[in-house]
Amino acid sequence: MPRIIVVGGGWSGCGAALAAVKAGAEVILLERTDMLLGTGLVGGIFRNNGRFTAAEEAIAMGGGELFQIMDAMSRHKDIEFPGHKHASLYDVINIEPEIRKFLKNMGIKILLQSRCVDVKKRDKRITSIILEDKTEITGDCFIDCTGTAAVPGNCIKYGHGCAMCILRCHTFKSRVSVVEKAGVKEWIGKRADGTPGAISGACKLMKHSLSPNIQKELNKKGVLVIPLPEGLVKQEKLKKKACVQYALKEFAENIILLDTGPAKLMAPFFPLEELRMIPGFEHARYEDPLAGGIGNSVRFMAMAPRDNTLKVQGIDNLFCAGEKAGPHVGHTEAIVTGLLAGHNAVRAALKMSLLEIPPTTAIGDFISFVNKEIQTEEGQRNRYTFSGGLYFERMEKKGLYSTDIKEIRTRIKNAGMIDIFSEKLVK
Repeated sequence: MPRIIVVGGGWSGCGAALAAVKAGAEVILLERTDMLLGTGLVGGIFRNNGRFTAAEEAIAMGGGELFQIMDAMSRHKDIEFPGHKHASLYDVINIEPEIRKFLKNMGIKILLQSRCVDVKKRDKRITSIILEDKTEITGDCFIDCTGTAAVPGNCIKYGHGCAMCILRCHTFKSRVSVVEKAGVKEWIGKRADGTPGAISGACKLMKHSLSPNIQKELNKKGVLVIPLPEGLVKQEKLKKKACVQYALKEFAENIILLDTGPAKLMAPFFPLEELRMIPGFEHARYEDPLAGGIGNSVRFMAMAPRDNTLKVQGIDNLFCAGEKAGPHVGHTEAIVTGLLAGHNAVRAALKMSLLEIPPTTAIGDFISFVNKEIQTEEGQRNRYTFSGGLYFERMEKKGLYSTDIKEIRTRIKNAGMIDIFSEKLVK
């Protein structure tokens, strides 16, 4: 039985581990902190716009369990807010234990507080991962899902200082890239002005720090749009966001709150003194990042060159997913790339041909289109998501965006991808 080592327990790592274990491999999932899901612990938005299509494609491909848990843990479904339709909001507080329990029940070995610090190689193959406590973990194939943030120096240099975000890299130390340790040169995304990286696009407020009326309306509706006084409108914030799908003028002109358990504030940061000038926010307090009045985490600082099977260039048994595979934004994007990376890692271990998802599907087109785009300097300045911006526009033009589940399943069937991620490869 091949052994697959997944480094990084965010949504992409969970997707990769799930696909690998379903293919019949022994799977070890390493996470440097004490919780899974990474930025999924503060996100919560899915099924909005083209993410609905991608989620249903993944379900038709046999890799839908994580989406089904998200659906079951949703506080609100089929809501709308500026630029977004039919969104679901999962509960960011309660979902992690459910995902962890599910993965363990699938037979995945989860090692928390297990920080990778180095790799051992032989020629163009990784042979083992070295943990901080000197433990050596061998494997047949490896998947880098370590993300592109979690280095305090980057936040200090390219942001507004460490904002003490959910990544908790002071407590659990900085992210270490498997790709980099394997000797592959990574690349850095840039903002429109050429500054490296991008700032995460939203904050969490303690819901009970808001007025009773705001709490009541948010719990009931799932979304609140509150116009800002003219003096507090700052359009320039939109250029700094990693989340291009929310870089709309409405997000600068209004306070937009989503109910994901806490109150999700759709802004990269908002000065606390100014926030408390708004009726109902007089006692507002940030939950994540703790210094959300000043800044947020900086991302897209370490991405891997890869092909459309998500194999990292230059290393025969290393795959990547999530933000490590490109400037992708969102949980859905992380999960679907994780599924492909996990499945292909098992194929590589068995010396089978690797799977490339056809571009007649939204997932396949997304993976191949992003890979083509990031070969150019302009493409490296863009962000890609099923839910907005450049790629969602492409989805609509190509007729790939749909909310018709039967139509989506027929598309996957025609592509020969039905239940592909449920196929047991290890006989």
